[in-house]
Amino acid sequence: MKPVPNADSAHAAHIVPIPAFSDNYIWLIRAGDCAVVVDPGEAAPVSAYLKSTGLRLLAILLTHHHNDHVGGALELSQATGATVYGPASERLPCCDVPLKEGDRVEIADVGLTMQVLDVPGHTAGHIAFTGQVAGHAHVLFSGDTLFAAGCGRLFEGTPAQMLDSIDKFNNLPADTLVFCGHEYTLANLRWAMAVEPSNHALKKTFADAQALRARQEPTLPTSIGRERETNPFLRTRQATVAEAAAAWAERPLAAPVEVFAALREWKNNFK
Repeated sequence: MKPVPNADSAHAAHIVPIPAFSDNYIWLIRAGDCAVVVDPGEAAPVSAYLKSTGLRLLAILLTHHHNDHVGGALELSQATGATVYGPASERLPCCDVPLKEGDRVEIADVGLTMQVLDVPGHTAGHIAFTGQVAGHAHVLFSGDTLFAAGCGRLFEGTPAQMLDSIDKFNNLPADTLVFCGHEYTLANLRWAMAVEPSNHALKKTFADAQALRARQEPTLPTSIGRERETNPFLRTRQATVAEAAAAWAERPLAAPVEVFAALREWKNNFK
């Protein structure tokens, strides 16, 4: 598991992907002998990593209630005493600090300072964490709201809610590193190329992702700048994307939310 590189290795935190289930990533932030994890769907791989490194788990950040993101939280909290932070409006297995948009999470031992965003759509109370970890000025933990070249399915929200959530991410700095909850990148990029077959940035990103997966390396993190160039869900106002969505839907699409809804349905049915 290769940590994300840092600009200042002497003082920076490392962000490490811990694989879980078939395609989940549990993100672990480490600095010195301290650690924080995001969305531990399983306790065992996190416990094994902590044991092998001697790290102390200080906090657990949860983005939404789905079991593949929270299933290990209670066991880890009980074993380590870690404080659990999570969405205020969702039922979680444990939560010491309920959060909503505008709240802040600060964990000085790993240089973490995060703002909370409400990003409903995938679930009704989904939140995301954006801010800085020592050595990384702009970071986003997006859970299942945003993926590389994709977004989460709308299990509990509406297209309008999800587009508003995506727009919040789209307004972040271009160099924001995006740590998504799943390794869905290749499948998402295949669909994105069906939407925009002439998008050269998309073709290069697909080739790069194929090379990473061939070496069994994560394709993540992505960045907001890359997603603006390659992710149809961030490009609903681009003529090429809107025209492709309308052609697929076989009807005029008058507004970005209609384009988004058609794209989501297209992706749901894409093979």
